[in-house]
Amino acid sequence: MSTPVKLAIVYYSSTGTIATIAQEIREAAEKAGAEVRLRKVAELAPQAAIDSNPAWAAHAAATAGTAEATPDDMEWADAVIFGSPTRYGNISAQLKQFIDTLGGLWAEGKLADKVYSGFASSATAHGGQESTLLALYNTIHHFGGILVAPGYTDPSKFVDGNPYGTSHVDAQGNNPVDDTTRTAARVQAERVVKIAAALKAGLAGA
Repeated sequence: MSTPVKLAIVYYSSTGTIATIAQEIREAAEKAGAEVRLRKVAELAPQAAIDSNPAWAAHAAATAGTAEATPDDMEWADAVIFGSPTRYGNISAQLKQFIDTLGGLWAEGKLADKVYSGFASSATAHGGQESTLLALYNTIHHFGGILVAPGYTDPSKFVDGNPYGTSHVDAQGNNPVDDTTRTAARVQAERVVKIAAALKAGLAGA
């Protein structure tokens, strides 16, 4: 592509599952020709809660150097892929807090006409993955964004079975991110970059 798609991957991850998927999406998007910013959102939980879970504490330490998302990342991007673990069938408070800081950009129309997509994880099967993504996508409609879900646009999607976005059941850390989830992440990333590139080219020529 002559002008690369600018993709922001904005996520929250406590114990690392979502961060692993985010990295897979990043690698696939870069291979597809996108310029990528990988950004975690700020942690809101008290240190005592983090320290009470060894996996959470270890992941927090391992990703201490990862850049945190800012509204500038949203304004910069042609496309945004949000990631969150499921929290009672909804996105995490940390990701919601970041989204709630975007009112200024929303009021200026600077979140509209971008491509958006999402990915999620849960501890159990049927643990709210689909409702989490659908709840996230309500926000995209308010942005005036262009929702690009993977659908069943690739044969591999009949294996992972989630047309709304990439998702993974981690079973409280007992199921590491596997090839099925990694394939779903790559399919989603490639589709987002493809559609964002077409939209960008079309708007440039309008």
